[in-house]
Amino acid sequence: MASFFFRFYNSLPPISKAFGTLCFVTTTAATLKLLPIYYIALIYEEVFYRLQVWRLLTNFIFLGPFSINFGIRLLMILRYGVQLENGPFNRRTADFLWMMIFGASTLLVLAAIPFFQSYFMGVSLVFMLLYVWSREFPNATINIYGLVQLKAFYLPWAMLAMDVIFGSPLGPDLCGILAGHLYYFLTVLHPLAGGRNILQTPMWLYPFCLIRVFHLYMNPSTHYLLPPLLFCTLRVRLVGRPDWIRTGPTRVSFLTRGSLRRKMVARYKIGAPATTQAQPSSNTSGVFRGRSYRVGG
Repeated sequence: MASFFFRFYNSLPPISKAFGTLCFVTTTAATLKLLPIYYIALIYEEVFYRLQVWRLLTNFIFLGPFSINFGIRLLMILRYGVQLENGPFNRRTADFLWMMIFGASTLLVLAAIPFFQSYFMGVSLVFMLLYVWSREFPNATINIYGLVQLKAFYLPWAMLAMDVIFGSPLGPDLCGILAGHLYYFLTVLHPLAGGRNILQTPMWLYPFCLIRVFHLYMNPSTHYLLPPLLFCTLRVRLVGRPDWIRTGPTRVSFLTRGSLRRKMVARYKIGAPATTQAQPSSNTSGVFRGRSYRVGG
């Protein structure tokens, strides 16, 4: 059982795994009275007057005390966040991280509005992931507690209605929907309408592929792959985004020839074209006829 858990945990993508782990550890520490939640809450007076800037980050990693709602939010990270990171954002860790940063920044602005004021915006960030997932997989069928089946496009609103029934506040959910729609509009809908993508991932996030350098370093049998991979990372900083980061059917990179490229793709999935499953276009229910667009693709 323990080995299965560790295999499952190690198979999770890095950003979703880190976010879920931090939420679980923070809730555990708060429940055991090891961490006073006052010191991680989003209180702008403490941020600006006492320079407690860590509150701008720590408020996102607390999803409330151990409860059914906490379990649901954590499962949402493990399902919808992981599916996003392994699907539309496959091999685009920097883009997924940039989405999280943009969403968190938007939520911090919304939290300054009295109607949306909240001391912890972690639930809103999870809801933003849910909204973006619903737009990426609009035709997926969701079963809610074995009672209702609906298209994934409507899932955020169904969860919002359930929170109303259970007496949970609407502000965090609405903030997450607003942040998710703003991101999806600026990166997908606006460019599709002929506009420019003004939310392109900044260059300083792409050297996160150094995580793979660490894995190479820890395995002595792959030390010979370190020089070319370090060259790739340096090229990101000095030249710009290489072609193998923005993969596509017509793009060719400087690692497209030779056995070295094949070994790196086979073992570490660097430079392999990301594939997404086409969703069925047939819809006999007559409700939503949506189409999934790859974010930033």
